[in-house]
Amino acid sequence: MEKFFELRGKNLRVGRKTLVMGIVNVTPDSFSDGGKFFSPENALAHAKKLVADGADILDIGAESTRPEAVPISVDEELSRLEKILPALKNFDVPISVDTYKPEVAAEALAMGADILNDVHGLEDSRMIDVAKKFDAPVVAMHSEKCCDVDVVEDVKKFFGRTLVNCAARNFDTTKIIFDPGIGFGKTQEENLQILRRLDELKFSDGQKLSLLIGVSRKSFIGWATGLELDERDAATGALCVWAATKGVDIVRVHNVEMISRMCLTIDKLRGDF
Repeated sequence: MEKFFELRGKNLRVGRKTLVMGIVNVTPDSFSDGGKFFSPENALAHAKKLVADGADILDIGAESTRPEAVPISVDEELSRLEKILPALKNFDVPISVDTYKPEVAAEALAMGADILNDVHGLEDSRMIDVAKKFDAPVVAMHSEKCCDVDVVEDVKKFFGRTLVNCAARNFDTTKIIFDPGIGFGKTQEENLQILRRLDELKFSDGQKLSLLIGVSRKSFIGWATGLELDERDAATGALCVWAATKGVDIVRVHNVEMISRMCLTIDKLRGDF
């Protein structure tokens, strides 16, 4: 089932092809690019390159979510976003903001962002209210430490709870994009279990879900393959192709050029468009 979102004149079709979300970290301490795009000039140049390389969505993060990252204040996060978001709002592709703070989410949407990406999975119900106010799609990621023996069942329960919570606040649940949270609160083997069984996450109580995964250059790739951080793009692409065959709608990556070509090829092979 294809979902069509009109976001301030930008069209986003989820379910038609594998969408590639390009990562722009305006942080000094991200695990992959280590502050390479912290300056507004570098971030803007990088964003332009990602779009030229085939990004369907840009995801802007102003606070690192890597393990053991030091949290920053609302004011600091907004200060970083204010330096880049106004320049991005007129891009042809939708702009997503990676934040779990309702205050930041509201200001970012007011500044021109189109989508919210919440690594805390809407556990703060105010995030639902912000998304509802701006009629914005939202990515809800599972980041809890798993309680069940079966990690996939744990993630499915989280998806179900999120749907119920959003419906209770009169938020359109078709606007939720679910992320199983690879690398967040999970063992390396649990990460692999989720990837093996992605197709089991496509439905909740009969409702077909939109799925996003973020596997780009993550440590579990190194654990599984022995590859160093700067050697993981091809492995990332392989996982993204696998995910596309399992029903994942959006892949969040650093190397957009390589992976957009890989996803285009698999989509053509499947006859999706």
